Amino acid sequence: TQIRHLTRQAPLQRENQYLFRLRFRPPYNWKDVLAFLAPRATPGVEVVEAGSYRRSIFLNGSGGYFELSGDASNDALMVRIQFADPCALYLIIERIAESLRADPMLARRVESNPGLRVPGCWDGFELTTRAILGQQITVKGATALAGRMVRAFGQPFSAAGNLTHLFPRPEVLADAELGSIGLPRARAETICALARAVCDGQIRFEGVVEPKTFLTRLCEIPGIGEWTAQYVAMRALGEPDAFPSGDLGLLRALALGNPRELERRAEAWRPWRAYAVMYLWNIDSECGVPGNRLVPPKPKKVIIEKPAFPRRAAMVL
Repeated sequence: TQIRHLTRQAPLQRENQYLFRLRFRPPYNWKDVLAFLAPRATPGVEVVEAGSYRRSIFLNGSGGYFELSGDASNDALMVRIQFADPCALYLIIERIAESLRADPMLARRVESNPGLRVPGCWDGFELTTRAILGQQITVKGATALAGRMVRAFGQPFSAAGNLTHLFPRPEVLADAELGSIGLPRARAETICALARAVCDGQIRFEGVVEPKTFLTRLCEIPGIGEWTAQYVAMRALGEPDAFPSGDLGLLRALALGNPRELERRAEAWRPWRAYAVMYLWNIDSECGVPGNRLVPPKPKKVIIEKPAFPRRAAMVL
C-alpha cells in the first residue's frame, strides 16, 4: 500500500529517497549478520559501518543504493532506498526481504546466540563471482581482489558514503583482462566463462525452480566445484539444506579431519544444514575469520549436541 501510494505521488521524495520498515519474527541477530558481511563487503560496492549495511544496486538499467539498519525495539529492519524510479520499489523491497526469513537453529549455540540467519544476496552473479575470487584464499584477500575488479571494470557511481561503483556486469566481465588485477589465470578464466554463460542465457539466477539442475549446470563451468556451488545455493538460492562440506572453517569448528566425517556428522541436521553452517562459522570466527581457509590453524575441539530444529516460522512484513 505504501509503495502504491509513492508511485502515484507528485512531486517525488527529495533525491528519490524512501524509508520502509521490514518487520521480522524475532529473534534476529543483526549484529552477527553484519559481522559476517563486513569482511566480505566489496570496496566501492558495499559498506558495513555503524550498525548498518549499505550497497549500490543496478536494476532495470538504472543505478541506486539501499541501506539497512536495525530497529530492535520494533522487531524490524529500517530500509532506506534511493532509486530514480519509484515503480521499482516493490521489486527492490521484495529482493531485500528474501534474506530476512525466519529460521531453525542449532541446539546449544542458539541458546547463547539466538537469531543468526543465512544472509541472502542482491545479485546471484555477483555472489558467484565473489565465491570464485575466494577460492583457496582468505576472505580478506578475496575482498581486496574484488575491490580491484570493481575499480577496473565497474561502472562509476556517486552515492552516499563510500559507494563509488556498481559491480561489473556479466557483459563486461565476459571478455575482461582479469589478469591485470592480479587474479590467477585459472580463476580469471572461470569468471569469464561464468559471465559468458550468463550472457548466453545458459545460467540464470532468477526464477530457479530446480536447484539441483541449476547447480549441476553451474559445476559444468571449469573451475567451479562443490564448495562454490553449495555456497551459492546457501546465499543466492536460499537453500536451507545447502552444505559446503569441504570448507576448512567447518572442519576446524568441529575438529574433524575430512569432508566425509563432516557429512556424516551433518546428517542429523537435515534439512537445515545451511543454518548449521552459519553457527559453525560463527564458532570459528571466535578465533579468526569464518569460511574457507587455505591453511587452517590447529583445530579447537568444540562439542555440539545433536540439534533439535523447531518448525520454520513465516516472516512478517
